[in-house]
Amino acid sequence: MIAPRLVEWQRRHGRHDLPWQNTRDAYRIWLSEVMLQQTQVDTVKPYFLRFVARFPDVAALAAARDDEVLALWSGLGYYSRARNLHRCAREVVERHGGAFPDDPQRLAGLPGIGRSTAAAIAVFAFGRRAAILDGNVRRVLCRHAGVRGYPGERAVENTLWRIAEAELPLSDVEAYTQGLMDLGATVCVRARPACGACPLASDCRALREGAVALLPTPRPRRSVPLRRCTMLVIRRGDEVLLERRPPSGVWGGLWSLPEFAPAGEAGDDEWPDASSLAPEIERRFGMRVTAPRALAAFDHAFTHFRLRVQPVVCELLSAAAAADAAGTQWLALEGAGEAALPRPVKTLLQAFALRSPGAASGTAGSATGG
Repeated sequence: MIAPRLVEWQRRHGRHDLPWQNTRDAYRIWLSEVMLQQTQVDTVKPYFLRFVARFPDVAALAAARDDEVLALWSGLGYYSRARNLHRCAREVVERHGGAFPDDPQRLAGLPGIGRSTAAAIAVFAFGRRAAILDGNVRRVLCRHAGVRGYPGERAVENTLWRIAEAELPLSDVEAYTQGLMDLGATVCVRARPACGACPLASDCRALREGAVALLPTPRPRRSVPLRRCTMLVIRRGDEVLLERRPPSGVWGGLWSLPEFAPAGEAGDDEWPDASSLAPEIERRFGMRVTAPRALAAFDHAFTHFRLRVQPVVCELLSAAAAADAAGTQWLALEGAGEAALPRPVKTLLQAFALRSPGAASGTAGSATGG
């Protein structure tokens, strides 16, 4: 059994001062667990603190507008988590009287809460005995038990769940669970693990067999497709036009720059002529603009594809032509940092905000990042 060693190690070397620790508040524990899905602790900390400052309990979050939630989440990525977070808060208030269930199976039935997240909430908020299997824990168990095969495959995942359940102690479950998380995050890391400091090194199969660098088995390689789009930066003085994205899909529900997908399978350097977009802008938004000018293209990486963005900037010719269309709004450039915008869009607009109004024709590639 690995539990006694992990519990002792956690008490001596584990993390004890994270913002969501030392509490039984299910709301804060749930919020942190959702934010930590696919995101590192140091990235999550400031987002968590801003969220609890703005929404101190589940009722406050449930009562918030979608835009408020997405604006605070902006930059954290995987925006379906934010939408499910909001849905979950409303369900807890409406169906559970504002109190999270203490049973892992009932928790797993709430929006955005899977089996492992439900178990973590049940353990830390309610002292329940339940096994977790997040990314860090998978890595620890794969190496210690010598489990081969990509953990994302159902058969391998089922094997890891059986191990996680079998190793679960009868007592000290909270310290054990936190120890698993801490060990995977600080010692049994993906690259260059500190095996000499690991409390499980004496019977780790991966270490014994010289397979630490090979486990967990990585995701099978596949080509990452390249998608392309044109983003319109339509300016009205120091304001820019935004359009609400559909509720599902990439950046679902966020405000973003209007987009045009390039026609056909043009090569990387064969973008549509920017000036030809003026009639499309008039047709789509009912406004006349100056001749659009292309800026430097930039790439943004998603999990399953890469997006190449061609920003195109133009100025509104007449304020009288700028009647607001449904699903659009004007945003002051100075407010881009606080708006519910995708990270690359926010970075692009912040670059515009730093320039004088007459400097918009410069390139933006170096400012956009990824």
